[in-house]
Amino acid sequence: MSAPARIHPVILCGGSGTRLWPVSRKARPKPFLPLVGSRTLFEAAQDRVGDCESFAAPIIVAGAQHCELIEAQARGQHRLVIEPAAKNTAPAIALAAALLPAEAVMLVCPSDHHIADETAFVAAALAAASLAREDWLVSFGIAPDHPETGYGYLRRGEPLPGGYRIARFVEKPDLATAQSYLATGEYSWNGGIFAFRAGHFLDELARHRPDMARLVGEAVAGGREEGTRFHPAAEPFAAIEGDSVDYAVMENTDRAAMVPADMGWSDIGNWAALADALAAEPGLADPDRNVARGPADLDSCRGVLALSDGPRVSVVGLEDICVVVCEGEVLVTTRAGAQRVGKLPGAVNQEPAR
Repeated sequence: MSAPARIHPVILCGGSGTRLWPVSRKARPKPFLPLVGSRTLFEAAQDRVGDCESFAAPIIVAGAQHCELIEAQARGQHRLVIEPAAKNTAPAIALAAALLPAEAVMLVCPSDHHIADETAFVAAALAAASLAREDWLVSFGIAPDHPETGYGYLRRGEPLPGGYRIARFVEKPDLATAQSYLATGEYSWNGGIFAFRAGHFLDELARHRPDMARLVGEAVAGGREEGTRFHPAAEPFAAIEGDSVDYAVMENTDRAAMVPADMGWSDIGNWAALADALAAEPGLADPDRNVARGPADLDSCRGVLALSDGPRVSVVGLEDICVVVCEGEVLVTTRAGAQRVGKLPGAVNQEPAR
């Protein structure tokens, strides 16, 4: 019996990472920063699918504003699909699917996530690909380690080879509900990593979002090649009503499955999430889970993240706060307030403070 065909990674580079302001900026957003370790998140995403026996060269889907950053940090052969407009994840994935053979299994990966256990990631990817070849639309179900209110959840259904049918998609819950999910052991976080057979994904998109599927098809048919870059036709793509892959397809299909993945995953969605990811790295945190990068003095503190590109940060007697100094901007937030950083005028407008 021949080995299964290689999996085709699709790396999505979108978003501006405003909740990680002032380090993440429009000109150099979150995926292109070395937030955990020496590699950028985008470089790490490529390295995770770098095994040539299991994975083909990736397709990278991104906006034009990030092309130079992508090509500067590209790890090898790739194909870059340049979205004419930002239309959320369903059209972005559909562009890649339309450029692949119908039987190809695609592994959709955000460019800005952190995964500590890359061996577990590859094992989950192989399990997901096996289900995708049987025309399941597969999501990675991240093993939850605390009652998180910032993620959507997947409820486990009947067992499948290497995974489970998804019994229910759940929106971001309140704390009491998240605690109940954790207690049952039946729920996983929806990590935004997927595996599909390209042709089956397009069929399901046409079934549930026919206008989107038609317009993506027109954009690809009218597109043009430019070396390793592919430019979809702008006019039909601009007419698409954007939507996430979860809303457009996953929550509508009757073939939704999940593979469990316990791999030290974080979406690094805010400063509190980055603090947790750094604290989990060997040797970075002190016994009180304080993490410092750059000059910092932390006295009688617990759970403090202090990052500085120059000026000394001194913190005394505080718990669960994040202090970030970068390029003349200073941010101080509690862990609880970290989700709101992206709404600050400095993050929205990207202008120097007055």
